[in-house]
Amino acid sequence: MRKPLLLIATLLLSSCSTSTPVVSAGEVISCKEISRDVASTQGAYVECLDGSEGVNVGALRGPMIINVWGSWCAPCLDEIPEFRSFYAKAQGKIALIGVDVEEANPEDGRAFVIAQGITWPNFYDRENKSRGYFGMGVPVTWFIGEDGKVLYKKIGVISSEAELIDLTHKYLGVHIS
Repeated sequence: MRKPLLLIATLLLSSCSTSTPVVSAGEVISCKEISRDVASTQGAYVECLDGSEGVNVGALRGPMIINVWGSWCAPCLDEIPEFRSFYAKAQGKIALIGVDVEEANPEDGRAFVIAQGITWPNFYDRENKSRGYFGMGVPVTWFIGEDGKVLYKKIGVISSEAELIDLTHKYLGVHIS
């Protein structure tokens, strides 16, 4: 009789444990090293979330992935683990940039970056000027070529790291393993 009770107690106790992954703290990264055409004035001007010099979004040069997000956006939160895992493998091979939009203030964006373990540079669109460039709605992920041309725009959630790797290879020709 003791063995069944012990088994039931073990099952009950183990079923109450949480399996929420622990996320390392992110870091608000400078935008100074982001590849850009300094002579270009195309697109809306966005600030860097760390307070360093911003950029006109049309001046960005790839190969680059731009993920447009907001801390208030539940689907944006859903895809962040995919981007974290991807970036751990892709860092040094391709630039990953975030653009925080429709945010009440930059502090909300900074807190989101730190809480979600984001370790790539992020811009902040204080006046929602990038809508004309990126469009409305988030999340949206852009794949930018070396010449600054948009090669692909994924509207909606990136559902897996494999999807992000496949899109990077297909549109930017960069192999991530």
